[in-house]
Amino acid sequence: MKAIVLCAGYGTRLGSLTREVPKPMLGIGDSPLLEHTLRHIAEHGFREMVVNLHFQAEQISSYFGDGSRFGIRLHYVYEPELLGTAGAVKNIASFLRGSEPFLVHYGDILTNQDFTAMLAHHRERRALATLLLHQRQKSNSVVHLDYQGRVLAFWERPSEVPLEISKPYVFSGVCLCEPEFIDRIPEGPCDLPRDLFSQMAAGAPIYGYALTGYRCAIDSPQRLEEARQAVADGKFQPYRRSQDHVAASARI
Repeated sequence: MKAIVLCAGYGTRLGSLTREVPKPMLGIGDSPLLEHTLRHIAEHGFREMVVNLHFQAEQISSYFGDGSRFGIRLHYVYEPELLGTAGAVKNIASFLRGSEPFLVHYGDILTNQDFTAMLAHHRERRALATLLLHQRQKSNSVVHLDYQGRVLAFWERPSEVPLEISKPYVFSGVCLCEPEFIDRIPEGPCDLPRDLFSQMAAGAPIYGYALTGYRCAIDSPQRLEEARQAVADGKFQPYRRSQDHVAASARI
């Protein structure tokens, strides 16, 4: 199976930490953030991966090479102009097309989520896309679900949350998509939450899947330190296929 990890951003919110180092190469424990991500995705059977690049691209490509030492086949796509999260997917449409769902993973997310169970849920629902969700107040996105976990509405950067949604789900930066999803992406730079999920929610079979593992978005120096502490304290444990705590499903 195939995956794309989105790594083309500048990471400006981390200030001097990313002035000369791309965010995915920031160290967490003994490894760069991106190494944790690639190894974790590989544990769930995604062995063909693309990383999109822009800022300090050679730092990433020279460290990871062809991916063989991580048990994967790794490809790189350089974006002279940033295409956005959806545009990056559209840009590699020929690579992603096939009969299997593909994984989209933001490059600044550290997680040990069980993607194998998430994939089973995606197939059971016959979803066009399945979004990894967690509950949080005051986030960039708010997702409204029905009792079966289907996404009824997706608000990107809302000014206020509808009153009936007291504990909103929000997008976690990871999703599974069917190849047909690519046909919904317009040409040119565009964004998954703003231009796809918020527009498609009411009329397409898009489902949510509740976060069951550890997850941290490395979007500030404080969150980077939080992730580093989680690794040091054992709060973040890498997923291993042999572990018997794999969840059969995560019902919402």
